[in-house]
Amino acid sequence: MTVPPEALVVGIVGAIFGLAADRLAARWPAHEASLVRRLDWRSAVVVVAAGATFGALAARWSDPRDLAVLGIYAAALIVLLATDLDQRLLPDLITLPLIGYAALITLVAPLLGHPLNPLLAGKSSGAVSAVAAAIAAPALLAISDRLFRGALGRGDLKLSVSIGLMSGLSLLVYGFLVATTLFALVVVALVISRRITLKTAIPFGPALIGAAIVAALVQG
Repeated sequence: MTVPPEALVVGIVGAIFGLAADRLAARWPAHEASLVRRLDWRSAVVVVAAGATFGALAARWSDPRDLAVLGIYAAALIVLLATDLDQRLLPDLITLPLIGYAALITLVAPLLGHPLNPLLAGKSSGAVSAVAAAIAAPALLAISDRLFRGALGRGDLKLSVSIGLMSGLSLLVYGFLVATTLFALVVVALVISRRITLKTAIPFGPALIGAAIVAALVQG
């Protein structure tokens, strides 16, 4: 498959943004020891994820407005990926405005005659699906966390609200299925290679972010 030149350029710009996000996460939010982490495997993960995400978005969405709307969304997700990998933290300074952004794009803009969310474009019940997903996602995460005694954080719940609003039910479910499967395979590989143990606390944010990105790239 041939990669469009513009997608390659956007991917490179995305990778540079990913590096910037990693360096930001190494400093912010403030670390207890006030130490700046050097470049490591987390840096590589964020850079590759950012480059691939932005490049894929440019290949999937040709309309400049759609690309801008999803680009802002993806940029926030990449910064959250960086902070979660670095500190197991999804800062309110990003998750809360992201909920507002998703609500504005998905719910408010259509009321003003300007539907802006390309993921739900053309769907007569898009707003209903978005609200349902925004309620169901954190609820199901909270219930499963209680059942399996996980370590789900409030940041994960807040992030799931914005992902639900942006994706709607069907795309959210599809994104979760793909992302959690890949996430589980990575965790199993890390356990087998003894990089982590079964008792290691694993941030769930990357799986949520992966679900959001998959949903944004589905050919619907």
